[in-house]
Amino acid sequence: MFDKLFSSLGIGTRGKHAPTPPGRHAPYAEDHVNFLYNLLFCDDPGLFRNADNDHGDDLWHTLLAPTPDVPALRAIAGDETADSRARALACNRLRAAGETVPRRQLLGVIVEVPLQQGLDVLAAFGDGGVRYLNQSGRVAIFEGEGNPLEQLTRELLAVAQPLVDRIGPWDKPRLPPPRAPDVRLTFLVSDGLYFGEGPFATLQEDALGGPVLAKAAQLLQRTVELGPR
Repeated sequence: MFDKLFSSLGIGTRGKHAPTPPGRHAPYAEDHVNFLYNLLFCDDPGLFRNADNDHGDDLWHTLLAPTPDVPALRAIAGDETADSRARALACNRLRAAGETVPRRQLLGVIVEVPLQQGLDVLAAFGDGGVRYLNQSGRVAIFEGEGNPLEQLTRELLAVAQPLVDRIGPWDKPRLPPPRAPDVRLTFLVSDGLYFGEGPFATLQEDALGGPVLAKAAQLLQRTVELGPR
């Protein structure tokens, strides 16, 4: 169902993935799933470039412009009604330009679980959107205000905020996906990517990590129930 979308971006939906550029990772067998995986982290503006965005509305024109428009970027970053990924991109551009950004404003939670047949990834964003990449490469996407997962998504971010408040941003290139038995919690935050990683049982017993995993499990179950078969 994504063929038309990925075709417009120059991304194939069948076959083995192409060589992976530096800074991107390819845990799946198909290009379009690897594209979606890397897109989740909002640390590579080039992935958002396509004909529609380059010549589209003011938001994307601002986010992808060669020269940063600081006041316009600040407006996007501070707009709580905007797409959370757009807000993260705006914050990243501001930081890259040497501008200050708010600290510890949580915009998304990404849970990566390596399984026997591949990587399961659940991403939940502050605007209520959800992305689920199954180990098989199957994809489920929910977005837009009022989608059936919005409430659970907001609950996940609420239980994740105390953990974000206790840690800090990762200041190195994004790591490859975790390997079993570890799972990784990545937090898309106004001042960068934060993450915690460890064996599932260890994180599950953690006073701050445990509630995040528990709520993520609820969201995953509902996502699978509502997602495409």
